[in-house]
Amino acid sequence: MEEVKVIGFWASPYVYRVTWALKLKGVEYEYQEEDIFNKSDLLLQYNPVHKTVPVFVHGGKLIPESIVILEYIEETWPQNPLLPTDPHARAMARFWTKFGDDNKPEFFGFFGRTGEEQREAVKSAQECLKILEEHGLEEKKFFDGDEIGMTDLSLGWIAFYFEAMEEAAGVQVLEATSFPRLHAWIRNFKEVHVIKENHPDQARLLAYFKWLREMYAKPATT
Repeated sequence: MEEVKVIGFWASPYVYRVTWALKLKGVEYEYQEEDIFNKSDLLLQYNPVHKTVPVFVHGGKLIPESIVILEYIEETWPQNPLLPTDPHARAMARFWTKFGDDNKPEFFGFFGRTGEEQREAVKSAQECLKILEEHGLEEKKFFDGDEIGMTDLSLGWIAFYFEAMEEAAGVQVLEATSFPRLHAWIRNFKEVHVIKENHPDQARLLAYFKWLREMYAKPATT
């Protein structure tokens, strides 16, 4: 059996995309933790372009970037598919996956800001969330239909990371009354066995984001 390895960082939502996909497909893998604040020579060797996690290793072949890795996993292990069979549905799954990644600055902008800038960033995040709710999720159980799929995995950070980021930043963005469909999706997502058994510890995650906020608040040194 060819080597399957994931090089990651415990708090990275992009690493969880990959490990969730592998577990959903029943693929065994080795996990190697990386300190992204003190990057190893191995990480720099494996991903010399972006120097980030995750890095996926399969039979000696190296693949960076979580969405690229998801596509590779889908093509290599077709069991328990992550993409719909209908071509249009597959295209839309990729569209909403790309929407989530393209709008990371809007989704996360509130976290590193304060005062009026933060209030404006909260509005920007809520606008993107509203688009996801009304046009991406609509009335479906999951973004890709009745079963969990690639779009759900790519947006899974909303289910586990958003609350910790909100609390650390002292704001409320994803309000249940304003986003009832997304909150229903979060409940459904967390009930999937693989997700329920594999997710970041919320207390540890909150402590991590509080630490990050402190780092943002420190004045730059020269």
